[in-house]
Amino acid sequence: MLIRTRWPLALAGVVSILAIAAAAAEAPDWNAVADLDTVSVATSNPDGTLRYTTVWLAVVGGRGYIRTGDTTWGANVVRNPAVTLVIGEQEYALRADFVETDDERALVMAAFNAKYGWQDTMLGWFRGARPKIMRLASL
Repeated sequence: MLIRTRWPLALAGVVSILAIAAAAAEAPDWNAVADLDTVSVATSNPDGTLRYTTVWLAVVGGRGYIRTGDTTWGANVVRNPAVTLVIGEQEYALRADFVETDDERALVMAAFNAKYGWQDTMLGWFRGARPKIMRLASL
């Protein structure tokens, strides 16, 4: 009897994340990248492959934040909070910490709205009433 598993694919994904992390800088200077419109985030799919997603970035109090609604990449972060932030040619191995306190969530939502204006308001209808807000931190 032949038994097949997906562990080789999962292992390949872990090796890929570790390779990226080994070459990555610790964290960007958040204030220096605050004016960027978008960044890319690499997350690990359930089968171990990497998913790159372009997202908006907000900087509040010298910290970087990203967010999403009910998306595949958001589910990836719930499962594994290790992410790689890609800004230009630079990669940063980070951890996404979910923001749950109402005060911090309000500050971050206001920052996204101030930066992205009516586009943020429009996408908010699709994102839902309580999007996943993530504070990016060094591993």
